[in-house]
Amino acid sequence: MKVILTIKKINSYLRSLAGLGLAVIALSLLSGCKIHYGFNGATIPPEAKTVAVQYFQTTATLAPPTLSQAFTEALKDRMSSQTRLALVNRGGDLNFEGSITGYSTSPIAIQSTDQAALNRLSITVNVKYTCAFDPKKNFEQTFTRYADYKSTASLGTVEVELIQDINEQLTLDIFNRALNDW
Repeated sequence: MKVILTIKKINSYLRSLAGLGLAVIALSLLSGCKIHYGFNGATIPPEAKTVAVQYFQTTATLAPPTLSQAFTEALKDRMSSQTRLALVNRGGDLNFEGSITGYSTSPIAIQSTDQAALNRLSITVNVKYTCAFDPKKNFEQTFTRYADYKSTASLGTVEVELIQDINEQLTLDIFNRALNDW
């Protein structure tokens, strides 16, 4: 009886080892794939090692003078925190350049008293993306995002926070378009 139990244990152990061996073989085969997938869903060519984000000049009227710097830094932060790529000043394997072409505020949610309950700050950015390894992924596109604020607040008091929120949305849209094919 003990011999039969021991043989069953040995067979069970051998099956476990065979399953583990197949898993190791499968993982080693998959490690040779050409596309890198990260936890953020980004598809980055394996040859790409660097990314360059050029300064986004503001051509929009009425935009605050700090908008260009704030947006450029937000895009750099997004690329460095969500990819394995090193940031370089020029000539990156992936390159982002463009300009901020729109900055406007407008009333929305008109009340019965013909006054707006909310105002909307909108920012528009034109982006040119180039990938040194896959020209089919290159694009030039305009992205627009907005944030609403109460009409009782002056733009000057909420502007910095609104710009941060909008920049977060814009950089996510740009990241997804360039590296997630969205």
